[in-house]
Parts: sequence; structure tokens; C-alpha cells
Amino acid sequence: MNYLYKNFSISKISKNFFLILGGNYFTCLKTPDFMEINRLKFAIIDVETTGMGVQGNRITEIAILVHDGTKVIDEFHSLVNPETAIPFAITRLTGINDQMVAHAPKFYEIAKDVIEITNDCVFVAHNVNFDYNVIHKEFADLGFPFRRKKLCTVRLSRKLIPGLPSYSLGKLCSSIGIPLHDRHRAMGDTRATALLFERLMELDHELNVFASFLKIGSRQATLPPGLPKDVFDQLPEQTGVYYFRDQQDEIIYIGKALNIKKRVLSHFYDKKNREVAMCQQTVNITFEITGSELLALLLESSEIKKHYPVYNRAQRRNNEGFAIFSYEDRSGLLHLAWNNLKSVPAPIMKFYNTTECRLFMEKLCEQFDLCPKYCHLQSNVNACFHYQIKKCKGICRGEESSESYNQRVNEAIRYMSHDSKTYVISQKGRTQHEKSFVLIENGIYQGFGYIDQEQQICSLSELREFLILKKDNRDIQRILRGFRNKNESKFSVLEEESGFVI
Repeated sequence: MNYLYKNFSISKISKNFFLILGGNYFTCLKTPDFMEINRLKFAIIDVETTGMGVQGNRITEIAILVHDGTKVIDEFHSLVNPETAIPFAITRLTGINDQMVAHAPKFYEIAKDVIEITNDCVFVAHNVNFDYNVIHKEFADLGFPFRRKKLCTVRLSRKLIPGLPSYSLGKLCSSIGIPLHDRHRAMGDTRATALLFERLMELDHELNVFASFLKIGSRQATLPPGLPKDVFDQLPEQTGVYYFRDQQDEIIYIGKALNIKKRVLSHFYDKKNREVAMCQQTVNITFEITGSELLALLLESSEIKKHYPVYNRAQRRNNEGFAIFSYEDRSGLLHLAWNNLKSVPAPIMKFYNTTECRLFMEKLCEQFDLCPKYCHLQSNVNACFHYQIKKCKGICRGEESSESYNQRVNEAIRYMSHDSKTYVISQKGRTQHEKSFVLIENGIYQGFGYIDQEQQICSLSELREFLILKKDNRDIQRILRGFRNKNESKFSVLEEESGFVI
């Protein structure tokens, strides 16, 4: 597509408003003719910034070398006032401090130069998504849609110079003999990237690799710099669990998805600092197809607790420190309360913290029409507020009998407690010739398994032969309880050792 924007100058009116003045039209990069790739221009770019993320990151220095495929034909370089303090750790890395940029132009003052010099160019950088996203964000803050075709020299290097121990700019240049001066300064890194770019073009004699990377739909510029494209291409569009792995093959993130490939791709487009950092470390992605969303949820939860990936926050904790318990007062009324786990003699349900515990109690109170006063959610009151909004039947006002109220408390306790029955949950298999199941025995989750579609199982002992054992925990029970609330009919009760068919 051919995008047309007006040539403009930008003036700052106030802290949050800019004046964009139009002039003549100019054209952004068209889709290139890949048979004549040597006629393209390439804007080789490096930026230094105030931090390592994208959100809230500001440019402190920018360097651009325009390359025609043979030589550098134009250049631009400037320090940039980021309008915010530069962290000491960044100053120590780059040498750029607040004093150096105090009188430098702000980004809106050089924006027109950046647009004009990169016009009709492919945006080239070492780890292109970082530099591109930072510049894109600066233009977005000005209300301008900066769009350029992208090319990553990290990914090109991995393809054309395979097997190196590291593809960071410094170590890569050292490995192949490219001089690198003024490391972590924009122009020094840009000149080294330009030499690397020329070396890569020499290695790709017929420019087939360059053409494939620039081809529409290749996603080469979208993928993390360390992730081979064939790894992404082999991801299935099926339900299951996926694993992001780093250079040491350590699992750094585990997720589940109905469509693994689509969900993984969404991580690459996410510009949150945490997501960007995670993707930068990813060099491999493995997966396990489950066929069923329920099995994917169960497997994801157990795998997170097994591997403790650094980028998984939810479900990593195992230390439950608080619990709900019940007691009967002198009048025979049942209370629900919570306390430190060590102080609870007979815990009904365990939690990681008081906030989580209280939120669950509030939902329980509403679900079973319990009185907040006797659930210890409202203290120092004669009668609870819920009575006024008709969510309490009046036990706190003497308008309901203890027997009636205690019956609902016991229902809530049974809801929280493990059901002592044995259940099988039938689910879809990984293929059309397979079915899967989840086994809950005497209220305890045992795991799941897969069976051939044509095979009949007539006893619990037969079923156990196909069982993949997994550990039970509160997160698993939460998943199963949520599934049951919506799919009660899929829970088959097994009353005896034999006499059922799955």
C-alpha cells in the first residue's frame, strides 16, 4: 500500500499540545519489488534511551545512516533532550548524562528530519523492534503514524552467519572482525551496524534471504531477534500449552491457548515492558497439544508450579498462609472466619494472603445469602448492611432461626470442602481418533489421560492405566470448580469400582 502524509514542521505550543504545519506531500515506503531489491534504500538506525523497555522510554541520542545497498549516501545524528531524568545505570552504560542533553533539541524539534531522511527507506537496526518501537512511540506521542518496512540485522546474522555463540552487536562484530568504536553510543553502533549490513549483503549474493525477510507476511521483523522463523512456523493452531525458552533452554514463561500460534504471536505485538523483555530472551518455543481447554488449564497450572518460570506471576506460589474455618458460638450459631493458617485447627480452605481470603469470603457470603456480621466481614455492628439491600435474611436481627441459617453455612462449607465423590470428566482428545478424561478420586484431583476413541473403559482400574498423574492444589480445585459451575453435566459420578463406560 502507498501511504501519503503531508510534509510538516512541528512546534510545541504547551506541555501537551503540538502545532503540525503541512506543506507538500511526500510518500512513505511502498511495498518493494523484491526482484530489484538492490534499488531500495536502507535507513540504518540506532537510538540510545532512558531505559530498556518501550513504555515510558525516551530517546537521548539518535543516529541514522542511509545506505543505497552499496555505500552510505546520507546521515543524521543528534543528542535528544528526553524531558526526563536519565537513570545513573544508563549514564554508566552510555556515558550520556543530564547535562549533555540539557540544551539538546527535543524529539519534536528533530521529528521532521527523522521523517525526511527515512522516507522511502527500509528501517534497519540491530534488534530492530526495540529501536523501531521507541521511535514509533515518540511519533505516536506527537499524533503522527510513523510506519516503515523493517529489517533486523540480528535475524539476518543468525540466518547468514549461523552457529556464533552470541549475536549481540559487540560480540558479533568481534567474532567476524568488524571494528566497533564508541560502543553504546548511537553513531558508533550505527556505523558498526552499517558495516555488518554490508557484510550480510555480500554473503547473500543473490539477495534471496533479504528478499524473503522483506516479503509481506514473512513476520521476520515481528519475531524476537533470537527466535528462528521455522520454530514459529511449526507452532500448531490447536489448543494446548506453550513454553518460552531462553538461551540456556530454561523455561521463562508458560501459557495456554485455544490457538497456540495465534496466542504466541500476540506476545510479540504486546508493547508492555515485561512482554518486550520476555520476548527478547526467547530463542525457542515448545508446546504440548491437549485438545481440551480444561486440560490446557490444568497442565498450565501444574507446569508453572513445577518450573517456576520467571515471567509467570499467577499460580507460582505454593506457600498458603491463611485459611477459612468455622466455629459454633454459645447460642449454637455457626460462624465462618479466617486467620493465620498456623492458628487454624481445622482449615476448610487455604489462601495465600488476607486480601485473597477476604475477597473469596465476600463472594461466598453473597452466593449463599450469609450474614457479613457472622462471616466477620463487618465488625462492631448490631445488624449487617446486607439486610437493608435484602441480601441477608435477618439472622443478625433475630428474624431468622439458627437452624435455617446454619443450613446455608453448611452448604457453603460443603462447597469449599473437597467433594468426597469420584468423578470422571470426559473431554475432546488431541485428534479426532482420541478422547481425553480428567479423574477426581474421593474429591482429590488425580490427573488426566488420553484414550483411543474406539476403546471402552469399564472400570476405574482400567482408567488408571491411562492416567497421567498430577498433583492436586488449591489452584487446580479453583479451575475444576469454575469448570463445574458451567459444565455440571460433564461430571460423571463413579459410584463403584466397575460398571461404567467412558
